[in-house]
Amino acid sequence: MSDSPDTDSPDGDGDPAGSDPVDAEADPADALDDDMDPDGDPDADRHEYHPGQAHAFPDDRLNEMLDRIDSNTEIAAYLEAQNVNPVDRKGYNDHGTKHVEIVRDRALRLYDLLKAGGVEFNGARQQGLDEADEPVIIALAATLHDIGHVVHRHDHPYYSIPLAADFLDDFLPSFYDVPGQVRVKAEVLHAILCHHTEEQPLTREAGVVRIADGLDMERGRSRVPYEEGGRGINTVSSQAIERVSLREGDDIPAEVEIRMNNAAGVYQVDSLLKAKIDGSLLEDQIRTIAINTHRDDDGNGTIVDRIEL
Repeated sequence: MSDSPDTDSPDGDGDPAGSDPVDAEADPADALDDDMDPDGDPDADRHEYHPGQAHAFPDDRLNEMLDRIDSNTEIAAYLEAQNVNPVDRKGYNDHGTKHVEIVRDRALRLYDLLKAGGVEFNGARQQGLDEADEPVIIALAATLHDIGHVVHRHDHPYYSIPLAADFLDDFLPSFYDVPGQVRVKAEVLHAILCHHTEEQPLTREAGVVRIADGLDMERGRSRVPYEEGGRGINTVSSQAIERVSLREGDDIPAEVEIRMNNAAGVYQVDSLLKAKIDGSLLEDQIRTIAINTHRDDDGNGTIVDRIEL
């Protein structure tokens, strides 16, 4: 167990690499409005996993598991308690119920896109489990990845392991026989540990959870700690992120589109999300696009800079 700083990702200074802006050819208004739903909510259908929709994977086992998770009082208690150390005592941003909901939804949506794009997952398969167990592993790991915060913010992924193991020992027997319990538990714990950037994912299921943790960055929700009201690069860049969308890429299974109102947001993407994607086993399957929408020098027109990272 290492004595690492209070962050899940690198937090160094300096200019992000590979972030030269290129003027987009599309009309700025179209770029902002082309994903609006009838109620005016941008990318509303891209924010949540919907059990009733068709998916590129067998989802019955997952949906049954999610119903049980949502009604589990122990999980609910952990999600509230795990926010005390990072938020109330350390002054960081949310790591509780809302964070977990976002991470789990985006992990399942990313997994769905990757499966639709033909990406093969190895965690469940190499354990002799079913394809239907892949999203179960992802959902459980996303739900439990931060419970170690109840012990301490420092090194919380390592504290999450014994706490999650105890919970899974009680939770999994309703769904699996003993060999299945052991194998699902092993894969969930691996994915929990590897959401930490200092650990190396060995499965694509773990890679999905790792990346999804970094996708919770909208409107100041970045995983990089920042001082509320401060003016440092972490604070300024985290406040610049307006919207994160997951979608099918033109020539790649998944594309992450990040809309910003300030070029400082590139620092957030480059220092946080890039560190999550690197080493995830999914680097070649995901493209990250940052779109900076801002006023021109005279304050009269809108300029859209499109940056591929």
